[in-house]
Amino acid sequence: MTTDHTTQPEQEWERRVAALWERIDDHEPADFRAAVAALAAERADDDPAALFELGAAHDSTGLPAEAVRLYERALDHGLTGLRRRRAVVQLASSLRNLGRPDRSVELLTAERDIPAGRLDADELALSGAVDAFLALALADTGRDREAAALALGALAPLLPRYNRSLAHYARALLTAPDGS
Repeated sequence: MTTDHTTQPEQEWERRVAALWERIDDHEPADFRAAVAALAAERADDDPAALFELGAAHDSTGLPAEAVRLYERALDHGLTGLRRRRAVVQLASSLRNLGRPDRSVELLTAERDIPAGRLDADELALSGAVDAFLALALADTGRDREAAALALGALAPLLPRYNRSLAHYARALLTAPDGS
């Protein structure tokens, strides 16, 4: 028998957080942020999961600068697992939206370089998101061919046919001279 090391109060908090996110569209932005803040206030001030949820609430309601600050605090306080990977993607996206695509490229390139063996299945499932947001950041830095190659490479495994051809063409974008 496997034992779940998550405590009952922790599971209940996670359930309430998930339920709130399911109803995000039922709230005005400020009300949603307040509801997330109320849940976060149940935790320690430096709780990385609470900081992440606060960051995501600000991000999802149009306040990327505040989200950046909260994501960085969450990561600095040891955010782990799926939330850590989500925080990196969301932080990079917010930085890109705030005109800092170079920093976004740095973060997502480092995230992409983490060996698959160090990630669990949920974290691995976000690999396509890492690639997609990296492609956006690369395009914003003028690296269009790399962006297209990355996006096409991420798309290739999802197609019912032409997977090998598309993957080949994606790699070729990086070696072919511009304009070919």
